[in-house]
Amino acid sequence: MIEVKTSKLSDGELNRGVFATCDIAKGELIHQAPVLPYPNEEHIHIEKTLLADYAFEYGINHTAILLGYGMLFNHSYQPNATYEINFPNHTFDFFAYKDIKAGEEILINYNGDVDDNEPLWFDKDKSSETKDHL
Repeated sequence: MIEVKTSKLSDGELNRGVFATCDIAKGELIHQAPVLPYPNEEHIHIEKTLLADYAFEYGINHTAILLGYGMLFNHSYQPNATYEINFPNHTFDFFAYKDIKAGEEILINYNGDVDDNEPLWFDKDKSSETKDHL
């Protein structure tokens, strides 16, 4: 149903994304990504690594690294997929937010809500750096 391929949305060294290998209907479960949770106070150690850009909030007291394809979905403010945290199963469950065609890249809103257009954490950092240099 899904595969990892080169994404045109990223120009970095690791420009991967998740793509549909077949048509996926709106509401269909795309992927269940197991989580590796850790207490928020340990995140200071993760912030020193590349993994910081891939961590997800996991409840009030924890952050999580997603396994499987979970960390490879790219961001869009017009996503075609969404996710829900499944605490009893310890997974992030990714669903089609709209019909997705075979070959299409599957995109989520990193803010967690498909309608949330707030700047992302890494864009907030860039805008504060720009203000610091003015």
